[in-house]
Amino acid sequence: MKKYGKFAALVVVIVGTLAWLAFSGSGQNGTYYKTVAELGQMGSQAYGKRLRVGGDVENGSIRRVGQETCFRLNWEGKTLNVAYAGTDPLPDTFRDGAQALAEGKLGTDGTFHANKIQAKCASKYESKPGAQPGMNPNINSGKKAST
Repeated sequence: MKKYGKFAALVVVIVGTLAWLAFSGSGQNGTYYKTVAELGQMGSQAYGKRLRVGGDVENGSIRRVGQETCFRLNWEGKTLNVAYAGTDPLPDTFRDGAQALAEGKLGTDGTFHANKIQAKCASKYESKPGAQPGMNPNINSGKKAST
C-alpha cells in the first residue's frame, strides 16, 4: 500500500505544479484585442495593462524618431498615437492605410508604447480592378507568345 501512496502523492504534486504554472502564466501573457475606440472607453483602466490595439495606419503618419517608429492608428474616427521601439523589424505590409495590431501598454501621456507590431494590407489580397475572382492575370489566355 505504501508504494501506491507515494506514487499518488507524486502524481498530485506534478499535476498541481503544472496547474499552478498554467494559471500563473496565463495572467502575465494574456493580451486583449481592443479597437482604438474601445481603448478610449476604458479610461484610466487601460494604463499599464498589456493590450493589443487594432486599427488602420493613418496616411502620412509613419515617421522615425530616434530608435522609435511613431504612427497613428485610426478606427471609427478615433486616433491613437503609437510609438514602436521593438527589436523586430516592422512587417513588409506595414504602410499607410494598412490594418495593424500594436501590442504593448498605454502610457499616461496617451501614447501607446508598442513592443510588437503586426500588419495586414487588405489591398494585397484583393483582385485587381476588372479581374474576376480566381482569375490569375499572369496566365496567358491560351495565345502563344510571339517569338
